[in-house]
Amino acid sequence: MDVERRIETYEEFWAFYLGEHRSPFNRCLHYIGSSLALGLLIAAVTTQIWWLIGLAPIVGYSHAWIGHFFVEGNKPASFSYPGWSFISDFKMLNLALIGRMGPEMERLYGSRHPKDDAPCLVQF
Repeated sequence: MDVERRIETYEEFWAFYLGEHRSPFNRCLHYIGSSLALGLLIAAVTTQIWWLIGLAPIVGYSHAWIGHFFVEGNKPASFSYPGWSFISDFKMLNLALIGRMGPEMERLYGSRHPKDDAPCLVQF
């Protein structure tokens, strides 16, 4: 039986995560979903309309999953690593907002828009 190796460190996961988010359009869908989800949480607290909290993950993940299934053609990392994926969604959004997402892709994959078969340049 061939058992897939589990990722043990967040640093290794981050490289894997970005490898699953090579398409700028997929990353854009993630940014939209994460921003809308965060906005819904803020709106729920400020307006005390508590059902908005339940809507936040639906809105956030629907954008991301569309990006994975229809743009990247891969399985969302949140299926196997939900905690690290959640953290990474917001790390990726933060890097985009401060203009560091492109350099991070270059650091790990040699290009801001790496091809599907581009190997990770960082060894673990």
